Amino acid sequence: MGETGKEEYKIQSFDAETQQLLKTALKDPSSVDLEKVANIIVDQSLKDCVFSKEAGRICYTIIQAESKQVGQSVFRRSLLNRLQQEYKDREELRTRSLQAWICYVTFICNIFDYLRVNNMPMMALVNPVYDCLFRLAQPDSLLKEEEVDCLVLQLHRIGEQLEKMNSQRMDELFFLLRDGFLLQEGLSSLSQLLLLEIIEFRAADWKMTEAAQKYYYSELTD
Repeated sequence: MGETGKEEYKIQSFDAETQQLLKTALKDPSSVDLEKVANIIVDQSLKDCVFSKEAGRICYTIIQAESKQVGQSVFRRSLLNRLQQEYKDREELRTRSLQAWICYVTFICNIFDYLRVNNMPMMALVNPVYDCLFRLAQPDSLLKEEEVDCLVLQLHRIGEQLEKMNSQRMDELFFLLRDGFLLQEGLSSLSQLLLLEIIEFRAADWKMTEAAQKYYYSELTD
């Protein structure tokens, strides 16, 4: 199955008309309303955390196709505008729906992971991504397993890249995580385990040692 075939597989959850629109955007982006396509992808990502984990690859494919076809970046601009809009309203989003907030963080981190300028992550996304991760490291978020799980998953995925872009902010984030692990009352045993694992993961240069893998895997399955 080629790249486009993989993307088509991921859009089966949409209605027939939207599926057709997205399939066309993947192959012939200049023939569709790309701002509408960007909004559809973001809307779905806020509702569906499984989709939000994969949406970055779909966006990357559309951006590449548009660049090759017409040398423009209408889709990328529309996508970043919408991400910025949601970013400004992030606290309201979290208050309204914890799941939508977690989906948003997953999505923006996924976009950071896939979108490149001259083979480098986009500088414009570095601080917004950090701000979202810092929010997940606040005391009220550390008390919610879903937010701790989201934070740790994103750091596994993009922590090393993010640190290369701004190591000072990563140090500050991990000060918060260490304080949370050591000092915060009311942390669940799973959250404590996840925080300890990510602290050790970064200390080992963003690699999981064999001993750590055995330890954490056995703890999680017990």
